[in-house]
Amino acid sequence: MKILAFAATNSSKSINKQLLTYATGLMPEHEIEIIDLNDYELPLFGEDKEVELGKPQLAHDFLNKIAANDAIIISFAEHNGSYSVAYKNIFDWASRIKPKVFQNKIMLMLATSPGPGGAASVLASATASAPYFDGNVIDSLTIPSFHDNFDMDNGRISNEDINSQLLTVLTRLSETEPALKQA
Repeated sequence: MKILAFAATNSSKSINKQLLTYATGLMPEHEIEIIDLNDYELPLFGEDKEVELGKPQLAHDFLNKIAANDAIIISFAEHNGSYSVAYKNIFDWASRIKPKVFQNKIMLMLATSPGPGGAASVLASATASAPYFDGNVIDSLTIPSFHDNFDMDNGRISNEDINSQLLTVLTRLSETEPALKQA
């Protein structure tokens, strides 16, 4: 299976990118491409900007990455209870080109934060809204208190219960048949 993976943030020190890197490293049987949202940075979306710029190539490129893969794994950063601006912006631009942004792909959604909530608010929003944008969310998992549950020196989840939960959702994604490619 070909999997597109990214942290929904533009932070160079993202704990969600660390989580994503660890999680995808547990899936060596798949072809995984990790992208960085910094490579898809565009002016803040607005109707006036859309009139001025049209449909930017970077938004097309982002959609093409989704189209070229069978599945998507996103690890969401939570900014004030919601999406990061970096994610929301590329998503908004892409949705103006193709409203069904996720293109019937199977998805695994992750999230983590330094606090005990584990970015649960943004993860709930993302999982609830994905079907409206043609995303088939197979599972989701939040990792609370990242710094207490992730061994930075070894780059892995140190809490065995949480690690087991991660392995379960990764297995569920691996065992799900990708949707037939759409024309």
